[in-house]
Amino acid sequence: MKKAIPVLFIAISASLWGIIAIFVRGLTEAGFTSMEIVTIRVVTAAMLLIIIGVIKYPAQMKIKFSDTGLFIGTGIFSIVLFNWCYFSAINQLNLSLAVILLYTAPAFVTVLSYLFLKEKMNSTKIGSVFATIAGCVLVAGVNLNSAADIRPIGILTGLGAGFGYALYTIFGKFALKKYPTYTVTLFTFIIASVALLPVTQLWEKWNLLVSSEILLYGIGLGLIPTVIAYLLYTKGLEKVEGSKAAIIATVEPIIATILSVFLYEEGFGVIQATGSLIILLSVILVNRPKKRQGNNYTEKASI
Repeated sequence: MKKAIPVLFIAISASLWGIIAIFVRGLTEAGFTSMEIVTIRVVTAAMLLIIIGVIKYPAQMKIKFSDTGLFIGTGIFSIVLFNWCYFSAINQLNLSLAVILLYTAPAFVTVLSYLFLKEKMNSTKIGSVFATIAGCVLVAGVNLNSAADIRPIGILTGLGAGFGYALYTIFGKFALKKYPTYTVTLFTFIIASVALLPVTQLWEKWNLLVSSEILLYGIGLGLIPTVIAYLLYTKGLEKVEGSKAAIIATVEPIIATILSVFLYEEGFGVIQATGSLIILLSVILVNRPKKRQGNNYTEKASI
């Protein structure tokens, strides 16, 4: 049971990422641009994490200067790069294709984990990666007839989103060898905030930011699909291989699709249901118990 808890943490974090549209749509309707919303997300998260740290983890609120590169990796190369590429891809391609390109992340993580984390590459992982990508294609419901509208720069930025998404897992694994979950999450968002604030100059919309409705959306965005989600995901990474974590996290588009059906009354058919089932089966496959030869019992896969 203990070995299942990290997997559950990652699945819950992905589910929380899946409800991000509630907060993003509210802030968009209020007049904020995509990158301003990203800035609200990371700055609010950083502030909340600082408050949590002062109250509960004061001893964990410091890092060695020589380790700053790890958090530039999680904060700028991952959080900032991923969001910038993803929002750019959405503007250049149809949303379905942008989502599919984002979920090439498990493939990037599997390769990068093999190269840098020395994780084993096997047929189960490779098969699960291809299955999750296929499942995401079906969940997104991409219209292949729109291929004429696809631009190379859009494809590149979409792949950049998947790559940036993947980098959090890789840099996060290295950071967790030196620091606890809270410290990794805190400095990820502090550095992302330092990078984004000068670019967006969000303070120019201060009067709008302090209105009650925007405060509610901003705190909700910074807390639920950000602070809580990233703390859970980073905690799960302590015990789960990076490649497996990336595959488990693909439950996010399933949750986002369910949300779109019940909250926004968007379509959901047999194709999307099939894609969701494929993703769930892939997650089960990559975390299935391993049988030890020569024994009469089954031991859960090492995570």
